[in-house]
Amino acid sequence: MELDELKSRMASGEPYLANDPLLRPYRKRCERLLDDFNATALGDQRGRDVLLPELLGSVAQGVRVVPRFLCEFGFFIEIGERSRINFDAVLLDCAPITIGADVRMGPRCQLYTANHPHSAELRHGMWESAQPIRVKDGAWLGGGVIVLPGVTIGANTVVGAGSVVTRDLPDEVVAVGNPARVVRALG
Repeated sequence: MELDELKSRMASGEPYLANDPLLRPYRKRCERLLDDFNATALGDQRGRDVLLPELLGSVAQGVRVVPRFLCEFGFFIEIGERSRINFDAVLLDCAPITIGADVRMGPRCQLYTANHPHSAELRHGMWESAQPIRVKDGAWLGGGVIVLPGVTIGANTVVGAGSVVTRDLPDEVVAVGNPARVVRALG
């Protein structure tokens, strides 16, 4: 199976083998780049600006990502203009993660596209699937927010610290809790 075919399958939600040998060199590449990125001094924004476009699928102008940053492949992640990702983010990108412009993510945010079957036999066989995550322009994820596979967070929506987002959130709302629920509209 060609990489493009495997990436397409992963992005579409179809089951795939997490330990497929075809994925190994892309994980290794990502690990090397993450080691370099995370080894930069906190004041070395210029060094991270050089590494980020090599690591990720698309990085727009003015993006800031602070170490420690972790992802699985990198090639599925797109970040829009002026977005900021704070310390210790984990973006598990087994499917596309699209972060719009002017998004803010607090420390230790986690975006998980990967999902595992409930069947122990399938899990032990290393089967998994993935669904894309989308964070629209202007959204703000407080510290420690977890976003699960297949979720879209609406434009300018605020997600309170520590919330677990299990389903789509509309534009212009405040959502909090586990699972996150809308508590009020903005504006």
